[in-house]
Amino acid sequence: MSKHPATDTDTKSATATVSGAATDTTAADSTALIALLDAVEAAPGAAELRGRSYDLLRTPTAVADVGCGAGRAVAELRDRGFRATGVDPDPTMLATARSRFPEGDFRSGDAYALPFRDGELTAYRADKVFHELDDPARALAEATRVLAPGGRIVLIGQDWDTVVVDSDDAALTRAIVHGRADLVTSPRAARGYRNLLLDAGCTDVAVEVHTPVLTDGFALALLEGIARATADAGLVPTRSAESWVAEQRERAQYGRLFVAVPMFLAAATAPNRTRADA
Repeated sequence: MSKHPATDTDTKSATATVSGAATDTTAADSTALIALLDAVEAAPGAAELRGRSYDLLRTPTAVADVGCGAGRAVAELRDRGFRATGVDPDPTMLATARSRFPEGDFRSGDAYALPFRDGELTAYRADKVFHELDDPARALAEATRVLAPGGRIVLIGQDWDTVVVDSDDAALTRAIVHGRADLVTSPRAARGYRNLLLDAGCTDVAVEVHTPVLTDGFALALLEGIARATADAGLVPTRSAESWVAEQRERAQYGRLFVAVPMFLAAATAPNRTRADA
């Protein structure tokens, strides 16, 4: 698990994710992140998006859920008939997943080093992972290594530059949103999914955009976390960030919050080649 997008300064944000690359975190970090993941997975539109990603995997066969976190997707995939294996580098995440879903298969590993033989799988899924990676192409090469010819790949993630927030101060909103994006390892990875898959030799590449609209306390928590992280990084003045959050809190009191987070969902068929051919 990683500190992005939930950094040390915004672990109370509702933007937490599970990384597919190993990083050093404490058990307390992981515990906080698990609570946030639970909130994210219950957010408006989240279940529908997960369901759509499962549909795009097509035939229920052997699938890896990379960056599996607390294991919800692995359990849901099993319910659909997949032989699902969750992979995560964080031992606290894995322990939680095994506790919640003892029938599941959960293994230690990360997006650059998956615990599978060449061609062992027929499907690969990574949800909110690739924006955490400094080399998404390397991770995708590892995905194609473990997939049998014609296997399916599904990637899900948000583009951090495209979070939409209704605010009285458009210029400050842009500064906060783009500043927060700059703290992410690969903030625009999602808009690059299509070309990433094409460059890897994948076929049948298709991209969808699903945009949940958030108007409740979940949205406010997300905005508070974004503002806090951006101010703590010195990208906007603390006083400006506090003023911006105060406006959003006032909007929340009157039911006038509006946040939209476009989620990109890409699916493709893996190339018909082995690692030696690459």
